[in-house]
Amino acid sequence: MSEKQFVPRRRRAQQRKPKGETPGSPVDATASGVKRWPLAPALAAGLCWAGALALLLLGSLHLERDPLAPQRLLFYVLVLAAGLLTFVPIQRSMELPGLAIQGVGGTALLCYTLAFVPAPNDWLLALPETPVYVLLMTALFWSVSAVALPFIYAAGQRIFQQRARRLDLRRARRQSYEVGTLAACVVALAGLRVLTWVSLLLLVLILVTAELLFLSRVEAEGT
Repeated sequence: MSEKQFVPRRRRAQQRKPKGETPGSPVDATASGVKRWPLAPALAAGLCWAGALALLLLGSLHLERDPLAPQRLLFYVLVLAAGLLTFVPIQRSMELPGLAIQGVGGTALLCYTLAFVPAPNDWLLALPETPVYVLLMTALFWSVSAVALPFIYAAGQRIFQQRARRLDLRRARRQSYEVGTLAACVVALAGLRVLTWVSLLLLVLILVTAELLFLSRVEAEGT
């Protein structure tokens, strides 16, 4: 009987392990697909958002007529920096293409509208007020969709059983657009003076029904 038949069990187990992996070695988070949002950008983003909100609520931005006034420039920098530090790491960690552009653009437009555009005093169909409502609805749709996309994509990976559905970015983006549409429609209903619990529930029911029809008829991306 040859000596190869008496190889110890421990040595056989080590020979069956993949190359480059030693017994007791820690699991590589990057190799296993687990990616974390760095702590430093998160803290910097929080500070930038806090500074921008402080200027928006406590500052006198609406009194600054010069677009290049120091207080305005500081507000611009804080908003852009907060958007970049928030959405760029999320886009990279979750592999969501286009999220950074949508998030930075939407939040910047929303903050600019809230800070410098006079609030409407009449209803939506009053001609001088219509552009203000349209601008606010566009900013809300863009920013709310960007904020909702990472949450919807992460929730879909836990809810759906099929791999194609869990990793379907097109489905997640469509659902985030529906959330953004809901936010914009709330502003439209308020501008038309018809925002009630009944109209809001009816709007939610319409969007949920439309999404169920999409899920039943549209195939997942990659199938």
